[in-house]
Amino acid sequence: MKIYRVTNEAESHIIEEIAHLFLQQRTMDGEPEEKTRTFAGIKMALENPEKSGIIIAEEENSVIGLAFFNLGVSLRIGGPYLWLNELYVHEKHRNRGIARKLLLHLIYWAERDGIKSIELETGINNSVTKHLYNSLDFHDIISKRYAFHF
Repeated sequence: MKIYRVTNEAESHIIEEIAHLFLQQRTMDGEPEEKTRTFAGIKMALENPEKSGIIIAEEENSVIGLAFFNLGVSLRIGGPYLWLNELYVHEKHRNRGIARKLLLHLIYWAERDGIKSIELETGINNSVTKHLYNSLDFHDIISKRYAFHF
């Protein structure tokens, strides 16, 4: 298994597999509008590596897991931080430590590049991911997240 950050030079089949995996996670695989938005988002993420990135787990030329993140600047911590938007492993490949390996790769990369904090959110009742995050020394922050969409 290879774990690496995808670049703008990625082969088209890798981008298609990332999109398919993301849509599978969202259970919207059959909706053409979602596919169009997902491909546009992936392309934008890869064209702007100073703002976002995608790390994948690849096995036998197939994408089996992904971590998608954005980069920002925090006034609270006085520097750059990483927001982990998505962490997903294909159902057939779970319970093999792939999500942990994706996170460890992300943590190593972020520390090496001077990122001061990694933040994320998960469902209140998602005990599996909460256990994973806590085992890697992530800690709970009590807050309520809001969204406004155009």
